[in-house]
Amino acid sequence: MATAVSVDAGSPEGAAARLAERLLGMQANREVIPTDPNHSVRWHEHDYPSPIARWNYHPEYEIHLIRKGTGKFIVGDHIGTFEAGHVALIGSGLPHDWVSDLQPGEVLERRDAVIQFDGKWIQQCAALIPELAEVHLLLDQSSRGIQFLGQTAQNAAASIEAMGKSDGLSRLRHLFELFAVLAHAPLEDRLYLADEWFRPQLDRQAAAVVDIILEYVFNNHAGDVRMSEAASLVGMSEPTFSKYFKRATGQNFSDLVRKLRLAHARRLLEATDTPISTICYEVGFSNLSNFNRHFLNDLGETPRSYRQRVQK
Repeated sequence: MATAVSVDAGSPEGAAARLAERLLGMQANREVIPTDPNHSVRWHEHDYPSPIARWNYHPEYEIHLIRKGTGKFIVGDHIGTFEAGHVALIGSGLPHDWVSDLQPGEVLERRDAVIQFDGKWIQQCAALIPELAEVHLLLDQSSRGIQFLGQTAQNAAASIEAMGKSDGLSRLRHLFELFAVLAHAPLEDRLYLADEWFRPQLDRQAAAVVDIILEYVFNNHAGDVRMSEAASLVGMSEPTFSKYFKRATGQNFSDLVRKLRLAHARRLLEATDTPISTICYEVGFSNLSNFNRHFLNDLGETPRSYRQRVQK
């Protein structure tokens, strides 16, 4: 009789086991959105962690609300941080993932409320309802992913929640209200996410590999993150991994780590009075001058001026 062996989920062996499972088909990188004959669009909620909460893409458009917790997210080649009330519109085929900050064994119940719909449905509706033409521009812009801020995010969250509590014509009313809120959002309430030229080359295996690497980087970005260790997690040599990761994500591994560290730094600069020199080391940079240089290159301002601007 075989004896079951427990594998630590955070170990390299655990990562390799998860990768093997995904490559064998237990988890597909393209999320398949089930159709509902009773509703034009899909509204659902889920906990975190969840089997569907991972690096994935799908042809449907997605409006995503984070209800609770904090964490990191990646949309295309953009990396940022989120907190409760985060609202984003994800375009067709654009890869995305939201990773919450969790204590060991912690589960965030009903973390996400998600709306997904087929772009063809909007086209068919607009042929009969000309007013829906306003939505076309919004969906075109969503190819980069859009995070909504300020009052727009608050109004959108209210419409998303109201839609989940309703049915029939009332459900459609809240959906159209949501479309109007997002389509009419002022420029200052819109943050375009992925680079305009972002073109990943995704397939089932690539998404499974990237999912493992994102987990490794997100969990260790403030410490010692090595390409050699990342490559070993997925059974590749460093040169092979470097080319593979660039092709699958549209960015270099080192760029991913740097963006994540800077996103973490921005959150600390916004929400705390921690000295900049301390933040530098807390997010994983080895010296202050290197931190200041990367911050200036990526954001166009120094950490000090950024803090002064956002904390006014």
